[in-house]
Amino acid sequence: MSNPLAKNIIGIYQRHAKAFGDQRLTHLFEQPWLDSFLNLLPAGGRILDIGCGNGVPVAEYFIRQGFQVTGVDSSQAMIDACQQRFPRHHWLQADMRALALTEKFDGLIAWDSFFHLTREDQREMFTRFRQHAASKAALMFTSGPGNGEAIGTFEGEALYHASLAAAEYEQLLHEHGFHVVKMVAGDAECLGHTVWLAQRDGS
Repeated sequence: MSNPLAKNIIGIYQRHAKAFGDQRLTHLFEQPWLDSFLNLLPAGGRILDIGCGNGVPVAEYFIRQGFQVTGVDSSQAMIDACQQRFPRHHWLQADMRALALTEKFDGLIAWDSFFHLTREDQREMFTRFRQHAASKAALMFTSGPGNGEAIGTFEGEALYHASLAAAEYEQLLHEHGFHVVKMVAGDAECLGHTVWLAQRDGS
C-alpha cells in the first residue's frame, strides 16, 4: 500500500511556494550535470522540465543558454512564478503522472521532483518519459541512493521521497528505449545527489 504522505506533496509545494523560493539554493551546484545534459541536445533545442518549481535556477540556466523550455509543475503558485519571470516560455500546471503533451522534446529533466512519487508511480513515469522524448533525447532525473522510502520535512510538514533500486531504474530505462550515459550515486560534488543521465536510442 502506498504511503499516505505521498498524497501531501502537491499541497505542500502549493502552500509553501514562497518559502521554497526563499530557501532554494541558486548557486548552481548542479551545473556540471546540467552541462552534461545540454551537451546531448541540439543547439536551441526544446526542453521539458518536469517538476520545474519556480524556474530558478535550473530552467533559468537553460533559458540563458538559448534553449526553449516547457515547464510543468503541480503547484499553480510555482507556475505563476515561472510565467512572471520567463513569459516567453511555456508553463503548465499539471500532475506529471498524467502528462500527455502533443509534442516531443530534445531533453527531459526531472530534478528533485520525480523522487517525490511513490515507487509504483515512478515505474509508470517511464512510459511518460518515452512518449515525450524525441529520437536521441536526453533524460536526466534524480533519485534516492537505494530502494526505499524516506521522510524529510519542509516548513514543518512531512515531505515524502521514494526510490527504486539502481538495477530497476536501469531495467526501466532499457525497456523504454533509453541507455544510461552516466550515473553517480550520492555525488559528493553535487551535494550528495544521486543523478541519472540517459539518452533515448534512435537513428
